[in-house]
Formats: sequence, structure tokens, C-alpha cells
Amino acid sequence: MEQLIAIAIGGAFGAVTRFLVSTGIYQWLGRGFPYGTLAVNIGGSFLIGLLTETLILQRVSVFLDYRAAVLVGFMGSFTTFSTFSLETFYLLEQGQLGKAGLNVAVSVGTCIAAVWLGLLCGRALFWYSNGILHLPNGAMPYGMMLINAIGALLIGLIAALLLQKISLPVEQRATLLVLLIGAYLTLSGLYLILFLIEHGFTFDSQTYFMLGIFVVNGLICSGAIGLGLVITKQIVFLFSGKTA
Repeated sequence: MEQLIAIAIGGAFGAVTRFLVSTGIYQWLGRGFPYGTLAVNIGGSFLIGLLTETLILQRVSVFLDYRAAVLVGFMGSFTTFSTFSLETFYLLEQGQLGKAGLNVAVSVGTCIAAVWLGLLCGRALFWYSNGILHLPNGAMPYGMMLINAIGALLIGLIAALLLQKISLPVEQRATLLVLLIGAYLTLSGLYLILFLIEHGFTFDSQTYFMLGIFVVNGLICSGAIGLGLVITKQIVFLFSGKTA
């Protein structure tokens, strides 16, 4: 029952995120081509490849429900094959055979490539010493911390796009951004601590070290989110300038 609830919660967040991201991209690039659906499917394919290494091969048993919420619930709702199929059919119905064929080719090809790239990135990060840098008085799970940073960068990219393109009151946009960042920093840091505990470290005797890992992860992810915000703003600015 707990796993079903976790999947339901993850699915709710995934569906809302997909709606916000695809809507923001359509407002940015227009609806002449299924840009929004293509973006969420490619992004979701890369993430599921990347997270497979972290949540399945490097899993933390106490977080099995968390894994189901992310991979089954969130990722299943964030990506959408049915919308891709419907939009392709509409293009065919409108006689836009070139765009329909391009949508099929780009969607299938790039999504497979994105999964492959995500898997390669995940495996590369855990190649040396299983993603753990052993220290005299502890261990640094650098593989997971880098994956957390990649996720944070993507959150920054998405958040910047939504803040500029979604018509919401300032208070609601600020609330959504703070809740999103806070939840990500908390869950990603907690996953690191539980990972260390399952690998033989004790929280009672190494409390300060684990809290230090939590803080360092938070700082790295915060910096990655900030970088994502800056990059997206610059891309939108350059794109707007060229199309003005």
C-alpha cells in the first residue's frame, strides 16, 4: 500500500511538472511543432537512464518506495507517449507529412539516444571505486553527489523557463520555486546519508561528517540550480533577440 501511495504522489508531481514544462516551452517556441512534448520526452529519457544507476543499481533498500515514486510515478507521468502519438496524428490529419515524419524520427531517435547518454553518464560517475571516495575518517559518495548536481541543474533550467513563461502571480511562482528547491535539497541529501549508513557508516559516531556531506550536497546543488537559472535566462534572451 505504501508503494502505491508513493507512486501516486510521484505521478501527481510528474504530471504537473510535465504540464508546466510543456506549456512554458510552447509559449516560448510556439505550437507549429510539438516542441513541448518532445522536450519532456527527451529530458525524461535522459533522466531515467541517469537515475537507473542511482536508484536501482546503487539502491538504498529503505528508499524502495522513493525509487518507485521517482521512476514509476514521476518519470511515468512526466514523459508521455500518448500525447506524442496524438500530436503526430494531428499533423498527418492536417497534411503536414514532413512534420509528422520529423516528429516520429526525432522523438524516437533522440529519446533512445538520451537514455543511452544517461546510462553512460551514470555508469561513468560510478566507475571509480563504485562512486565512493574513501577518506581517513569517512567516505565521499561523489557519484551520487554529481548526479544530484545534474538534477539540480535541470531544475534550475526548468524553473527559469517557467518563471519567465508561465503566467502566475509573483507569490505563487516564488512559493513553487522555494518548495521545489527545498524538497530536492532535502531528499537528495537524505538519500546520501542513508546510502552511507547502508555501506557500514554509523550516524551516531559520524554525525558531524554525515551532516557535513548533507551541507556540501546542498551547497553544490544550490550552485547548480543557480547556474541553470542563469543559463536559461541567457538562452531565452538570445533567442528573443534573434526573433524580435
